[in-house]
Amino acid sequence: MRVLIVVATAGEAARLTDLPADVVVSGVGPVAAALATASALARQSYDLAVSAGIGGAYPGSGLGPGDLAVSSRIVQADLGAWDGSTFLGLDQLGLSVLQEGTHAGVFGVWEGAQALATRLEARYGPTLTLSTVTGSREGAEAWAARYPGALTEGMEGAGVAHAALLAGVPALEVRGVSNPVGPRDRAAWRIPEALAATRRGLEGLLAGAGG
Repeated sequence: MRVLIVVATAGEAARLTDLPADVVVSGVGPVAAALATASALARQSYDLAVSAGIGGAYPGSGLGPGDLAVSSRIVQADLGAWDGSTFLGLDQLGLSVLQEGTHAGVFGVWEGAQALATRLEARYGPTLTLSTVTGSREGAEAWAARYPGALTEGMEGAGVAHAALLAGVPALEVRGVSNPVGPRDRAAWRIPEALAATRRGLEGLLAGAGG
């Protein structure tokens, strides 16, 4: 299985260059991720596109720094509209991320995702993509309540998944946890542990795929 791995930063990519997969640095955010993924998928045929990197863990996820999350679906969580204090998703607005058909920005994942999570003893659940990192406990709890079971917050997953969907390629998100979602406390971030968890997840994926 030929695998494309998309990461946001060169620092994340530096830990992955020896893996038997193509690693692309997209830049930060869903738009950058979608453009880089679409470009890579146009140049080469792949069997799987993976959004990988570090991220924050939502309250109730059971995840802490150094843990690993594997997506059951990839959600472009903040795409919609506010009506006062009420958030309306694309489905409620009658809008779609696709030119034709109905799609609210909730992307399915590769069929082997759950088995991978089980094999790696990782958490398996929804991963959320936001364009702005959540910076308060109240905000984190609100996203976790809006998307029950949400595991992690990142900024690229839905962009990778959207480009992969248009190219007819399965997608997956793998996140190593660096911190809880909420107030920014950089002293509490565990980036080396998160990078190691991300690598562990990708190594497990590629080993199971036969490289």
